[in-house]
Amino acid sequence: MKYWRGYLTAAFLAFFSWGLITFAKAHGALVDMIYPYATRMIQDYLALWGSGVDFCLWQMFAGLLIVIFVASIIMMIILRWNFVQWAGWVLAGVTALGFLHTGVYGLNSYCSPLSEDIRLNVSTGYTVTELADATVYYRDKANALAVTMPRDESGQLKFPSFEDMANQAGDGFRNLVFDKKYSVFAGSTVPVKKLGLANMYTSMGISGFTMPLTGEAAVNPHTPAIALPFTMGHEMAHRMCIAPERDANLAGFLSCQANSDPIFQYSGYFMAFRYCYNALTQEETSTAVNAANEIYSKIDPLFLQDLKEYNAYYSSVIEDGASGFANAVNDTYIKASGDKSGVDSYSEVADLLVSWYLQEVYLPANKEEEVVFDPLDKNQVDLSDNKNGAQ
Repeated sequence: MKYWRGYLTAAFLAFFSWGLITFAKAHGALVDMIYPYATRMIQDYLALWGSGVDFCLWQMFAGLLIVIFVASIIMMIILRWNFVQWAGWVLAGVTALGFLHTGVYGLNSYCSPLSEDIRLNVSTGYTVTELADATVYYRDKANALAVTMPRDESGQLKFPSFEDMANQAGDGFRNLVFDKKYSVFAGSTVPVKKLGLANMYTSMGISGFTMPLTGEAAVNPHTPAIALPFTMGHEMAHRMCIAPERDANLAGFLSCQANSDPIFQYSGYFMAFRYCYNALTQEETSTAVNAANEIYSKIDPLFLQDLKEYNAYYSSVIEDGASGFANAVNDTYIKASGDKSGVDSYSEVADLLVSWYLQEVYLPANKEEEVVFDPLDKNQVDLSDNKNGAQ
């Protein structure tokens, strides 16, 4: 019996994890009333606790677990431990981490989407024309900001240091909370950390990572400068328990758009344009093709330079094998978390960006002026037959 205790422990923890997920799926409204707020408090505490050091604690713990795992293999060989028993306890340890992740963060994937929290009416049935209009809006915003950015003699961006931008990133979320009354962003704004082993993550195309078990949001410092502010907002949104990738992307844009620093605004509009433009180019109609070509032809030269440098950077550093492995792992994780779209969920932010444009920009600009009815106004009422009325 002692040989199977590890397996029984693993089965017990897996059953409870399954039970929590099943309950969240069946009673999403009830979970949404309590769970996000409780887990956000946990993330706030962990983030504050981990802010005392400038490196990622989770990477240190991961290295320690690897050392313990290798040491256990050596001990198993030297002391002739039973392999079946050893494997059972290893499985139990992995299952325990999964259960802990589910408890302190994982169920956020089954809560209401960010669009409900910020009162955004989302429609995936928008027309190609509406998608093109949104893309034009984000392009024009980026065009206007591109010419104001600090640059060197060759025109390349000269943004502040990683640390300075990390300290500034939280301002956008604070503005969203106090100006827009979006309480969903009332989470920790502790600065993000630099992601260790950056070269390895760069080869995989990974620009950031948030570890809920330590409350640490980390960003790859090798990420092109133009995308750093947006990526910082994305990872901070995850730490605020905004789990779906499409929602974290929208939060990254909103935090940049609401930031008083033009550098952050440019990053937000730059990335929003990329997502919407890519969505437009995936449409196969002649209308979409013509619109995409017209939009691209009117990109400001400096904006275009930044766009080409961004694309060229990732084309040069990403390794197909490493990137494919990372995408497969990430796709599996996202789907296991309840999002059937997997890694495609990142690009689905285009739906949210178009909806935001229509609701926050297009409709207010095209709202008809309300006419107050005046019974004595000849333009509103025919008074020709009113003998007692004013003439």
